Amino acid sequence: MKIQVLGMGCAKCHSLEANVREAVAKMGISAEIEPVKDLQKIVGMGVMATPAIAIDGKVVSSGRMLSPSQIMELIKQNQQ
Repeated sequence: MKIQVLGMGCAKCHSLEANVREAVAKMGISAEIEPVKDLQKIVGMGVMATPAIAIDGKVVSSGRMLSPSQIMELIKQNQQ
């Protein structure tokens, strides 16, 4: 599983990345977590509001700060 945290590096983006890491650790799953700060890549994924999260290339949240428990739910819904 690959989880991307999309954002230009603002405080919310860093906090969201930390929450993603916490959610993955709590779930005990293996996931590659990649921060994406390149504006062209972010826009290319269809994201107009950051921070955002993409799981395996699919944007699942945009423009919202999520808690670790909310992120865990998104991961569960998008596991293959």
